[in-house]
Amino acid sequence: MGEHYFAPQPGAASRRRTVDLVLPDLHLRLETDRGVFSPDRVDAGTRILLETVPPPPAEGDLLDLGCGYGPIALTMARRSPQASVYGVDVNERALDLARSNAQAAGLDVVRFCLADEIDPALRFAAIWSNPPIRIGKAALHDLLLAWLPRLAPGGLAHLVVQKHLGSDSLQRWLDAQGFPTERIASRSAYRVLAVSPRTGRPTESDPA
Repeated sequence: MGEHYFAPQPGAASRRRTVDLVLPDLHLRLETDRGVFSPDRVDAGTRILLETVPPPPAEGDLLDLGCGYGPIALTMARRSPQASVYGVDVNERALDLARSNAQAAGLDVVRFCLADEIDPALRFAAIWSNPPIRIGKAALHDLLLAWLPRLAPGGLAHLVVQKHLGSDSLQRWLDAQGFPTERIASRSAYRVLAVSPRTGRPTESDPA
């Protein structure tokens, strides 16, 4: 998981290395470091997300929420080179790595930044995320409620969550918040959820 990967300034001493993301349509060599999410390999959930989601929109603004060192955002950019891709994280070490990885991959048009550096009026045609479940349920809900309302009409968010970390209860909660949510894949104890823009007012949320 990495030590305090959701902290703005990780306390772990830096020790950089590289990992490979190999998918049927691309191969990226990515630099990682201690203190970021999954520094020793591309996380299984991230890989499952990238292997199962439909292609991102060819144009428009796309978001990787909780981008880490960049595997999701860079995959979006490679698959949709005419789109504008953003990666958001709180971990400044991860953001520095993501910028370096984008430059090395020739994808330096991707913008990696803190949340408050993105224009609040921006609306996203797609949001992909391996969300930071371990920040706690309340903080996770706040994060999703901050970003999912920024889906453009007709846009979709795709989230990957482990079953034992609450994927099914998260799906019920999202539905209760007015975001129609469908499970589109289930593999190796991970669920990939497709979340549509909000259609109504929140109802009583699932307590689990």
